[in-house]
Amino acid sequence: MTARHARSAQPIRSRRSVTAAAVAALAAVLTMTGTPAPASAAVPAVAQKWSSLMYHSLTPSPAYLKVRKTLAAQRAALRTQNERITTGRATHSTAQNTLTTAVTEDSAARTRYAIAREELTSARNRLTVVSQQRPRNAAAVAAAQTAVTAAAQNASTRRVQARTAAATLSAAQAASGTATETLDKVTAAWHRTYDAIQTNQKRMASLDRSAEYASQAAALSRDVVTQVRASFAVADTTTVNGITVHKNVAFAFREMLADAKADGVVLSGGGFRTKQRQIELRKINGCPDVWTAPASSCRVPTAIPGRSLHELGLAVDITSGGSTLTGGSAGFKWLAANAGKYGYVNLPSEPWHWSITGG
Repeated sequence: MTARHARSAQPIRSRRSVTAAAVAALAAVLTMTGTPAPASAAVPAVAQKWSSLMYHSLTPSPAYLKVRKTLAAQRAALRTQNERITTGRATHSTAQNTLTTAVTEDSAARTRYAIAREELTSARNRLTVVSQQRPRNAAAVAAAQTAVTAAAQNASTRRVQARTAAATLSAAQAASGTATETLDKVTAAWHRTYDAIQTNQKRMASLDRSAEYASQAAALSRDVVTQVRASFAVADTTTVNGITVHKNVAFAFREMLADAKADGVVLSGGGFRTKQRQIELRKINGCPDVWTAPASSCRVPTAIPGRSLHELGLAVDITSGGSTLTGGSAGFKWLAANAGKYGYVNLPSEPWHWSITGG
C-alpha cells in the first residue's frame, strides 16, 4: 500500500458491505465521466467480487491506518532520540575528560599543599633552634623568621589552590554524574521506542491483507473475462484519465495511474476498442486472415476479433511520454514492480500490453 491510499480508507466489514463499497466506488467513477450512457448489462457476480477484492486490497483498514500513524510518530521520535544520544555521548565524553583532568589537578594540589605544610613545619622548627642558640645570632634568627613567613605564605596559597581544585573536582563529578544519567535515560528511551516500532511493524504486517486480496482477485481474473464476455455492452465501460476501461477495473486502474505519477512515472495509453476496430487493426497489421490467423502471424501481434481483452475494456496498451512502452523504459520497470498490486499483468511478448489476466 502507498501513503496516498490513506485518503480513501474504508473499514473492512462483511462480504455484503465489501461488495456495496466497491459498487459505490465504481458508481462514483462513472459519475465523474459526466457522459450519460445506455443501460449497461448486469454486472457478473465474479466481476463484482474482483472489484471489491481490489478495492479493499488498495484501501487500508482503519486499524492499519491507525498503526501506520503511530509508527510514523514513533519513527520521528526515534530520530529525535538518536540526535539526543549523539549529543548525550558528546556531553558525557566531555564531562569524563573534564573529570579526569580535575582528578589529576586535585591530586597535584593536595600534594603541593602537603609539601608546603611540611616546609612550614621545618621553617618553624629551624626558627626555634636558632632562637635558642647562645650566644644569640640575630642575623640567623632574622633569616629563620623570614623563611617561616615565606613558608606560611606558600602554605596559605597552596591551601587555597587545593580547595579550588577540590571544588572543581566536586563540580566535575556532579557534571559527569548528570551526563551519565542523561545518556542512560535517552538510551533507555531509544530502546523502548525501538522495541515499540518492532512490535507495531509486525502488527501492521498482520493487518495488511492487500497481497491476500490481490491474490484472490488474480485467481478470479479468467472467470471475470469469461463472464464479462458473455454479457458485455459498451455501456459497461468508463473513462479514466482519458483511457476507456471496463468499469469493474476503473478504481484499480485509476489508483495505479495515480501512484505511478506520484513516483514520477506518467502513464497513458489506449484501452477499450470495438470489434470493428479490432478487425481494422488486423487488416492494418497484415494478418494473413482476419478471423483465423494467430496473433503472432501479424506484423504487430493482434488478437483475433472477439478474443481481444481490449474489446472488453480489460486490457490497456500503455504509453509514457507519448511513446509505447519498451522493456527498458521507466514506465515498464515501474509496472513490472507494481502493476500486480492493481490487478494488472503483462503479456511477456508485448511490454506495452497489460491486462487482468496477462493475455
